[in-house]
Amino acid sequence: MDSAQVEALRALLAPSGWLERTRHFAGALHRRARTPHGLLVVGTPVHEPWHMTAHLADESRLAGLPELAPTLVRWNPPPGAPRHLSIGIDRIEQAGAKETLLVVGPDPAPASLLERVADARKAGTAIFALDQGDQELESLAHESLAIRPAQDPVSFDGAQHLISLAIGESGRWAGPGRCDLGPRAAEPVRTGTRGSLRGQLARLLDAVSGAQQP
Repeated sequence: MDSAQVEALRALLAPSGWLERTRHFAGALHRRARTPHGLLVVGTPVHEPWHMTAHLADESRLAGLPELAPTLVRWNPPPGAPRHLSIGIDRIEQAGAKETLLVVGPDPAPASLLERVADARKAGTAIFALDQGDQELESLAHESLAIRPAQDPVSFDGAQHLISLAIGESGRWAGPGRCDLGPRAAEPVRTGTRGSLRGQLARLLDAVSGAQQP
């Protein structure tokens, strides 16, 4: 993301409070993750968190933060999968106090996942949750961030991008727990014929990721 895109993102989101929310979540995750490859990322049986894992891997590499290199935990890795894609759900049962578990899911966590998360927390693992208002999961998490589709200006995928960007920014320039995407003077958001804040943000994030515009 270049400086012009960062400024556009600031201008869009500064009035919404989402820069502060994602910065807080990213900063907490950055401070807690201390063990290389000790950041375990898991989704639900229906949704594997490929998006978030890829963003974290990129930011970890670009910012020189091996402690934020994600380990993708999968419910049913297929036979013959590459080593880094073959880590099964039993890996959570081995998690300890030096590791961090990030649960990413747009759908509610099933009981089988909640039980594993609870056991990991008892073992001292730090629990983070990115969801859409899963109260049971959030009750187990040390830090959580809920994206409410009908209310918030960002989508679930967009929030993942903002969090990973904040992690990379904090590592490269602002130091642990801070982010260069923080509040600063910004021009008012102009909607006009370009649509809602959420629509503008979606177009910006599409441009950043290289997605085709209609």
